[in-house]
Amino acid sequence: MFTDKRFHHYSLSSLPKDLLAGLIVGVIAIPLGMAFAIASGVKPEYGIYTTIVAGILISLCGGSKYQIGGPTGAFIPILFGIVMTYGYENLLIAGFMAGVILLLMGIFKLGSLIKYIPRPVTIGFTTGIAVTIFTGQLASFLGLEGIKKHEEFIRNIQEIFIHLNSTSIFSVLTAAICLGTVIITPKIAPKIPGPLIGLIVSTLIATVFFPSQVATIGTAYGDIPSTLPKIHIPTINMEILIKLLKPAFVIAMLGGIESLLSAVVADGMTNSKHNSNKELVGQGIANMITPLFGGIPATGAIARTATNIKNGAISPVSGIIHGVVVLLILLFFAPYASYIPLASMAPILMVVAWNMSERKVFAHILKTKSTDSLVLVVTFLLTVFVNLTIAVEVGLVMSTILFAKRMSDVLVTKKALPNPQTKHEKIEIEMVTDTHDCPQISIFNVEGPLFFGAALTFEETIMKTINYRPKILLLRMGRVPFIDTTGEANLSRIVHHFSKNGIVIISGLNSQPENVLKKTGLLEIIGEEHFFDHTGEAIQYALTQINKNKCLGCKHFAFRECKNLSVVESVEGSRKKLTATF
Repeated sequence: MFTDKRFHHYSLSSLPKDLLAGLIVGVIAIPLGMAFAIASGVKPEYGIYTTIVAGILISLCGGSKYQIGGPTGAFIPILFGIVMTYGYENLLIAGFMAGVILLLMGIFKLGSLIKYIPRPVTIGFTTGIAVTIFTGQLASFLGLEGIKKHEEFIRNIQEIFIHLNSTSIFSVLTAAICLGTVIITPKIAPKIPGPLIGLIVSTLIATVFFPSQVATIGTAYGDIPSTLPKIHIPTINMEILIKLLKPAFVIAMLGGIESLLSAVVADGMTNSKHNSNKELVGQGIANMITPLFGGIPATGAIARTATNIKNGAISPVSGIIHGVVVLLILLFFAPYASYIPLASMAPILMVVAWNMSERKVFAHILKTKSTDSLVLVVTFLLTVFVNLTIAVEVGLVMSTILFAKRMSDVLVTKKALPNPQTKHEKIEIEMVTDTHDCPQISIFNVEGPLFFGAALTFEETIMKTINYRPKILLLRMGRVPFIDTTGEANLSRIVHHFSKNGIVIISGLNSQPENVLKKTGLLEIIGEEHFFDHTGEAIQYALTQINKNKCLGCKHFAFRECKNLSVVESVEGSRKKLTATF
C-alpha cells in the first residue's frame, strides 16, 4: 500500500491527524449512511455496510489523498427506482456491474472524459435530485401514515396531500428538534458533527417524553445486526445482465461524475492533484466488492471529504480509519440504532438536499438567459418529473446541438480582394462590394471550424460564386483549425463542381485539415501544386493561369494593379455576364 504516491513521506507523526479526521468523519457517516439507505428503499444497515466496505476500499485503491467514499444523496432517486422496479437483489447486481464499468473506464483512461459533461447538465440534475430528496422526506418529517412510495414525483406529492390528515404532532416535534440541533450545532461547536448530535438529542427526547408515539428504525425495519453479513454472491445470468445494463451504466456515470467532482473539490481545498483514472479504478473495485456484503452503490462524498480535510487529514489513512470507526460502532452500538425515530432521519436528509442543491449556481446560470439556461431548466425538470436517465440524455443532446449551432455561427466565409492602399496590399473583405469585384479570381477568407454544423452554410456561400464563372477560386484557410468529414464532403463538392470550369487553390492550410484531406484523397484531387503556405504565392500562381498573367478584359498585367476595378453587369438576351471596366 505504501508504494502508492499518495503515501509518500508519510510518517507516524502524521497518524494522529489522520486518526482525528477519520474519527470525526466516521461518526458523521453513520447517520448519513442509514438515512441514505432508508431513502433508497433498503434497510438502514445496508448503508452502514456500504460506508465500511466502500469507504475503506475507495481510500485504499483510489486516486485522491483525501476522498471519503460511501453512500451519497445523489444516488437516492436512482437506487430507489431500481429497487422499486427490479428489487433489492437486482440492485446488488446492478451495483456490481457499475463497478465493472467504472473499473474499465479507469483502466482505459477515460477519467478525463467526464469533465466534458456540460456544467448546466450537472447542476440541473444535481438540483433536481436535491428537490426529489427534500420532498421525499416530507412524509417522515410529518409522520404521515399509510403512505405508498412511488417512482414518480407527482404521485409522491399526491400521496402526501392525500394523507396530510394523519400528520403526527410528535413526529413534527421530533423532526423540528433534530433540524434545529443540526443547524445550530456547527455555529456553536464547528468540530462537533451536527447530524449525530441531532439524532441523539431528538432520540432521547422522543424516548423519554413520548415513547411509542413515533415510528423508529426498530419498528419499521427491525433490529440492526451488530456484525457484517457473510459474503453473498447473487445469482447472475445473461438475461439479468442485459436487463440491468442501463441502470448499471447510469449508476457508473453518476458515480464517476460525483467522485471526480469531489476529488476536484479536495484538490482546490488542499492545492493537491488527484489521479482521475486511478480514482475510477478505486471506485470500480469498491462497487464490485461492496454488493457482496449487501451494500448499495457508493461514490465520493463531497461534504464528508471536505470535513475530512477541515479536520486535518494528511493521507488516505483517514478514509480507512473512518471505515474502521463505523465498523467498531456497528459491532458495539448497533442495538441502540433501533431507537432512532424515522422523523429524526428526515431533517438530516433535508439538510443534505439543501446543501447539495447548488441553488446559487443554478440562479447564476439562469440569469444569463442563454442556451445554457435552457439546458439547465430542461435537465432539472426532467430529473424531477421523469427520471435522471432521461434528464442526462436529453441534457447532453441539447448541449451538443446548441454547441454545434454556436460553433456554426463562428465560421465566417467572406469574399475578399487586395487593398492597394495598405502595406503589402492586404486582403480585406471590405474591398468587395456590389460594384467592386473581380470576375476572374474569387478570393474567400474562411475563418472557424469547418464541421457538420457549419459545412452546409460554407458550401452555399462558395457556390454562389460559381454563377460568376471565375477562372480561379482561392480559399484562404489559415484560420480553419479543424475540419471533420462533413466539412470535407462539402469542400469536395465545391472542388468537383468548380473544377469543371476553373481551378481551386488553397492557402494557409493547417495540419489537422491537411491530414483529413490526405486521408480522404481530396488533397490529391485538388493537386498538391494548388496548395500554398501564403496568400501572396497563391495569387501569383493564379495570375499565371489567367491568359499568361493577364486578366481578361483588363488593361493591367498584374492582379494587384487593378486599382480602379469595378464590375458592370450587362444583360444580353437572357444571359448575364460580368466584365471588368476601368
